[in-house]
Order: sequence, then structure tokens, then C-alpha cells
Amino acid sequence: MAIMERAVELGPQDVEIDRRANGIIYARSPHAIGPVPGDVTSLLEHWARETPEQTFVARRAADGGWRTLSYGRFYDRMRGICAALLARDVSAERPVAILSGNSIEHLLLSLACMHIGVPFAPISTAYSLVSSDYGKLRYILDALTPGLVFADDAAAFGKAMAATRRADAEYVTLAGGGEIGATAFADLDAHAPDAVAAAHEKVDHDTIAKILFTSGSTGMPKGVINTQRMMCSNIAQGAFAMAEIARAPQVLIDWLPWNHTFGGNQNVSIALYSGGSLYIDDGKPTPAGFEETIRNLKEIAPTCYFNVPKGFEFLAHRMKDDAQLRATFFSRVRFLMYAGASLPQHVWDALENLALETVGEKIRIVTGLGATETAPSISFVTRGKVRAGMIGNPVPGCEIKLVPNVGKLELRVRGPNVTPGYWRAPEATAAAFDEEGFYKMGDAVRFVDPNDPHGGFMFDGRVSEDFKLATGTWVGVGNLRTAMIAAFAPFLRDAVIAGHDRDDVTAILLLDPDGCRLKFADIKDTSPAALAAHSGLREALGARLRAFAAAATGSSTRVARAVILDEHPSIDHGEVTDKGSINQRAALAHRASLVKELYGETASNRIISAD
Repeated sequence: MAIMERAVELGPQDVEIDRRANGIIYARSPHAIGPVPGDVTSLLEHWARETPEQTFVARRAADGGWRTLSYGRFYDRMRGICAALLARDVSAERPVAILSGNSIEHLLLSLACMHIGVPFAPISTAYSLVSSDYGKLRYILDALTPGLVFADDAAAFGKAMAATRRADAEYVTLAGGGEIGATAFADLDAHAPDAVAAAHEKVDHDTIAKILFTSGSTGMPKGVINTQRMMCSNIAQGAFAMAEIARAPQVLIDWLPWNHTFGGNQNVSIALYSGGSLYIDDGKPTPAGFEETIRNLKEIAPTCYFNVPKGFEFLAHRMKDDAQLRATFFSRVRFLMYAGASLPQHVWDALENLALETVGEKIRIVTGLGATETAPSISFVTRGKVRAGMIGNPVPGCEIKLVPNVGKLELRVRGPNVTPGYWRAPEATAAAFDEEGFYKMGDAVRFVDPNDPHGGFMFDGRVSEDFKLATGTWVGVGNLRTAMIAAFAPFLRDAVIAGHDRDDVTAILLLDPDGCRLKFADIKDTSPAALAAHSGLREALGARLRAFAAAATGSSTRVARAVILDEHPSIDHGEVTDKGSINQRAALAHRASLVKELYGETASNRIISAD
């Protein structure tokens, strides 16, 4: 009997391919981009007029209920904040900085900025709450020169605000006052919007909407300029690929941070474009944080659901033993989408099987490829059998250029959704684009089926991470990491791959505490040092390493030695980004002594060997 898939409206995936004699390949959609909004907040204006009572945004309140704002009420409050901003010293040269995470006030302030053409920068909360020296926060504020700095919770963010305080900026918190003499948010929320319409009229596609800071290969944040053209074009491109969002108002339950393009650009825009409702999830894909996500998903049934692979892994694990969660979650969801990393195939399979068991249908899993510099989406998989690693074909208006690079196809992209450059960084901007104006993504891709380009592309690693062994053999770091995580499941969260100019590949293992506890019930202390010292776990990792080495096809896929990282990777040294991904180059540089130990003539007692 054929397995049914729940009906969902998605766009076509056909592609035009132009192959040049020099090996360069150009790929583009044969379809025209659909209607592009004039500016982001025109969508808010539309729904405030057409469905003013519809819930736009909601967040769990202290009493356990949901605090909601309708489109009409949100629009009125936003315009009042616009008036307050117009009366202050904020501008395209003195933007607004937002230090705290997703909240109703964060959304009010950010859309108010966009409505009147004042750039804003949502900054990773980790730079205020996790960092010990506030170095990245200070660096960002120095680059921005903000006129206003907002954080909702003065108690949580007060220390960071005081340590990085700028004399020429106004500080705003919900309650106001405190050590830094902050303005209360209510003072922004109580102005007559007399001059707002005139300011909004000046906003066009060239207006800077926001600045998103992303950690590059150097580990220091770069400010990616996001124009209204970028965001509005990507809204139209996303609506083409995910046609379902135009069919009905979408209900989203989302934790993804707004200082990242996936949550802050794509997901907020889906709610706005569809006239839907965005429920802010204060949970996180961590053992403690995911309880709040489960609570929310048992109460609110999403129509589409977005998460990172770790979040889907947690969800699949919890749904196995929770019938209520399964029933609510699958009751009306039309598609799932992940981003940020590749979804392990076993998690993919588990989600499909759980949907079949619960509602008798598969739920389409949508994926693609994007970047902060591309607003975010450049491609989607919308057709055929989808599996982990596939990224699909380019969206309308977005052209892909594939350049041969040491046996791989390096990906470059051009289109209206691509950034004009980096904030106040002309040298970094110039280096990011090639002679034809294509943004150099730094990723490599390959055809799923070289004989059928309509089948789309597969992700093929990061070009900048790959290296040569002493023999001249290239090591594809991205593919090797993915293979290791799958082969060592559920023990590994990630691996740092070493071996540049060496005879063998080695790895620094970053363990997944939850996965380790699944296999070893006696684990109580999940600190990195305690896990690294657990004898049973070390034996299991040794067995996996030997099996992985035995299955290798050559020196580039054989990991000869490994060592467990016995402390948390450092955000201050750039080893880990605020979203938890590992910066390979920064980690190798900071862990140089550990790499030296991996290649010692006599293996220390910390080394796990494949021999």
C-alpha cells in the first residue's frame, strides 16, 4: 500500500543550467519572482486594516497564560514607538541595538525601526549573558555607534550594559532606572504618531532595515547589512517555494533567535506575509530548556514548524512516549523545516515514522540553503524524495554560480536577496564578492544526480575548512564531520578535524551529554571533564573509532586518533558561535596543544586510537 503524504502546496523545483567551457556552471530558476512588497511593515499595515482582531504575536506570561497582541493593536503601538524614535537621536548612522532575546517589546521596537527607516541590530544574548569579558559585545557596539540600546531585563543584562556603556547612547529597559539610569520602555510606547506617515514614505528598497552580526572564520562578528530589498525579495521567494504560507494564516511556535536570519527574517516574515500568528517559544533545544517547548507544543498546534536539527532530535525523542504531544503536534502541521546544520537521517526517519503512527500520513520535510548574507534563502527542496543533505535548486530571481575548486564546486550567489556588503567594512565587502558580483558563500555543493539537474544539489562541505594531508590528499572536513556524528550516534555533538600537512587525520570529540546518558544510565555528572573520564564511554568511543577506521575508503576518511574535549568550547575565543556551532579554525588554533598531543610519538592516556 502506498504511503500517503499530507497535502501541502509547494513551488516547482525545475532549473536552467548553463555550463561554460572553463567548468563554471550557472543555475537559475526559469520562473519569475512573484510580487515583492514595497517594505516589510506594509504587510503589517495590510493585516491591521483587514484582520485587526487576529493575533499577530503572543508570549507566555508569568501567570501561565498567553499575552497576545492583535494586528490592529500591535500596529497602533508600533506607530507610537516610531514617534518616540523620531524624537530621539537615532538614524542610519546611529542605529538601535537590541541586546535581549525574542519578546513582544523586541518585535515592537524592531518593526518600528523598519517602519521609519532607522536600522536596528539584534545582538546575540550570549555576548551579554555567556561571555565573561564582553569582548564581542563591546566590539559590536563600537562598530554600530548606536543612539539607543534596549534590553528587556535590567537584572539579567545590567552587568553587560554597565561594562560596555556608551556615554552617547540612551539605554532602555522594561522597568527603567537601575544602575545605568535607563528609560522605561513605556516612555517609548506613549507617543502620538503625528510625523510617522511622512517618515514611512521615505522608506524604499534601498533603505537599511537591520544589521545582523555573524561570526566569520576569524571569530570576530561582521555586520551584515540587510536592506528592505533583500528582505522583501526573500519574502516573495519564500512564498514561491513554500506556497502553503499564502493559502491560510500560519500558526508558528518558534524559539529561533531573531539575531539570526532564520528566525528573525524568515519566520517572522512568514507570520506577517500570511496574516498568521507567531507564538514566541521561550524554550531552547537543551535538556532543561526543551521542557518549555514541550509545554507550548502540547497547547498550540502549529501549521508549520521550524527548528534546528538538535531541536528535532529532542522532539522526536519526546514524542515516542507522549501521545498527547504527538496528537497535538501532528494535528494540522503541513510541513517541517530545519536549518543551521544537516538533519541526521535517523532523526528524519523517526519524524516520518511518528507522523505515520499518529495521523497515518507523512509530513513533508522542507529544507534548503541560506546565509545571513542572503536574507536567508537561496534554494529549497520542494519535490521528489528528500533526504538529509539535500538543498534543492535556486529560488526565482536568485542565480547560483558553481566554480571548480580542488575537486569540488564552490557555491556563489547573486540576486536581489543578497547583501550589498558589511557594515562599515569596505575591505571585507570587497573580498566577499567576485568579479561578476556573486557573493562567495564558502560552501561547496554537488548534483544529487549529475544526469538530472532538476533533482537539485547536495551540500558538500565548507571550502574554507578543507585541508591537505602531507601526501597531498584533500580532506573534506564537512562530510567527514557529518559521517563521524552519524557513525558515533548518539555520543557526538560535533568533532574538530585536524591533520593539515600531517600523515593522518585526527579529531577532537565534543560529546553530547544527553546521548551519552541514553547509553550509560550511571552517568550523573554530565560536565565535559566527567564524561571524558567515564571508562565505559571511552571504551564505546574506541570501538566506534575502530569501526569507523575499518570502513574508511582511504586516508582522507580514516580518523587515526581522537581525544575528548574535557571542557566547554569558548565563546570568547571564537571556538563556538552563539548558536552552538563549532568554528573549526578557531578551535584548532585555541586547542593547538591538544592537537600536538594527538600527534605525539607516544600516545598519552587521553588519546583514543583506531589501531
